[in-house]
Amino acid sequence: MTQYAVTDPHTGERISDVPTDTDEQVLAAVEAAQDAFTSWGRTSSVADRAKLVRRVSELHTERREELASAMNREMGKAMDDALGEVDFSADIYGYYADHAEEFLADEPIELLDGDGTAVVRKRPLGVILGIMPWNYPAYQVARFAGPNLAAGNSVVLKHAPQCPDSARILQEIFDAAGFPKGAYVNVYASNEQIEELIGDPRIQGVSLTGSERAGSAVAATAGRHLKKVVLELGGSDPFVVLGSDDLDATVDAAISARMENTGQACNAGKRFIVADSLHDDFVAKFTEKMLGQETGPLSSQLAADRLEEQVKGAVAGGAHLETNGERNGAFYPSGVLTGVAEDSAAFHQELFGPVAMVFRAKDEADAVRLANDTPYGLGSYVYTNDPEQAARVADQIDAGMVFVNGVGAEGVELPFGGVKRSGFGRELGRFGIEEFVNKKLIRTVT
Repeated sequence: MTQYAVTDPHTGERISDVPTDTDEQVLAAVEAAQDAFTSWGRTSSVADRAKLVRRVSELHTERREELASAMNREMGKAMDDALGEVDFSADIYGYYADHAEEFLADEPIELLDGDGTAVVRKRPLGVILGIMPWNYPAYQVARFAGPNLAAGNSVVLKHAPQCPDSARILQEIFDAAGFPKGAYVNVYASNEQIEELIGDPRIQGVSLTGSERAGSAVAATAGRHLKKVVLELGGSDPFVVLGSDDLDATVDAAISARMENTGQACNAGKRFIVADSLHDDFVAKFTEKMLGQETGPLSSQLAADRLEEQVKGAVAGGAHLETNGERNGAFYPSGVLTGVAEDSAAFHQELFGPVAMVFRAKDEADAVRLANDTPYGLGSYVYTNDPEQAARVADQIDAGMVFVNGVGAEGVELPFGGVKRSGFGRELGRFGIEEFVNKKLIRTVT
C-alpha cells in the first residue's frame, strides 16, 4: 500500500503521515470531477476559466513561502530553488490565463470547393488524470493543471507519496481561487487505485511525469483502455562542447546544467561530451568546480542508495571517480566520472544526483554519435562558437529539445517534452493546451 508521509531528507526524521484514500474516497473524487466537467467545463467560457487560472497564479505568489517550505521539508529542495519554482509556476498559470482565448479560438479551414464553411473547434475532453513526481512538486502540477483547466477539463491529481503537504496546499489554492468542487481534486491514492482509475470510463486521458518504469506501466494500462497519454519521463541529456571562446564560462554553464535541483532534474545535463582539443582543460576546470559545490540532500536515502549503486558499478567497470567526500544518509557528494566504458551499465543510465559523466569526442561526428547513444531523448545542450556547426549538430541530435549556447533557457511559452524512452507529448506553450482537447471539425454545406 502506498504510504503518504513527510520524511525530512536533511535529518531522516519522519515528520508526518497522511492516510491513503479509501477506494470510496477515490471514486468520489472522480465523480466530483465528472460533475464539475458536466456543469462547468462544458458550459463556462474560456474567459471565465482564465480568470480562475489567473487567481491561481496570484495565490502561488501570496503563498510562495509556505509552498517552498513544504518542498524543502519533503524532498530537500533548497529554499532559493523552491521559491524560484513557485514563481515559475505562477508564471505558467499567468501565461495560460493570458493566452487561453487565443490558443482555444476556432480555426476556420479554407475549403477547396468553396461550398459552405469548415471550422475546427477546440473543446475539452472531460476528466484528466495527472500523476506527478516529487522533484518539482509545484512546477509539474502547473504544467499539467494550468492548460487543462483553462481548456475546460477537470483534473484528478495524484502527487508523489513524499509530497502530501505540497499536495494539500495546492488543493487549498485551487479551492480558494474559486474553482467549483471537483474541477481540481487531489487524491492520496495508491498505485493500485490509480491503475483502476485509468480504466474508469470517466477518465478521458492521463498525464504522467516520472520514471521510465512508471511511464511504461501507465502507458500499458491506458493503451488497454484506449486512453490518450502524455508522458514526460527520464533523461540522460548530452551537453556537447565543440568550441568555446570562453571555456570558463562554458564550464560555469555546464555546472549549472548538472547541478539544478542537486542534479535531480530530468532535463539536467548529465553526459558531458567534449571535443578532443578541449577535453583535458574542460575536465580539469569542470572537476574543480563540481567538487567545490555545496550540495543539500537528495530527495531520500533511497535516492542516494540508487546513485551510489550506479557510481560503484561504473567504477567497477573501469571508470575513474573524482569526488569531494563521502555519502552520508541522503547527502551524496558531487563527483565527476571519466572513462565510463560504452558497455558499462552506467553509460546508458540516468544518474539522478550531483554526479556527471564526461566523454572525449574525436570529432563532430563522434560527438553526435555519443550524444545519440542513449535510450533517452528529452533535452540536450550544444556549445560552439561556430553558428553553422550549432545548427548542423542541433538538427542531428535525437531529442525533444536542443538548447544552443544556453542553460536555463526554458520558458512558459516553449514546448517541453521528449522522444524515445523519455516519453511523448508536449507540455507548456501552445502545444501544452492542445494535448487534451477535442479538435472537433464542424463542416457546414450550403
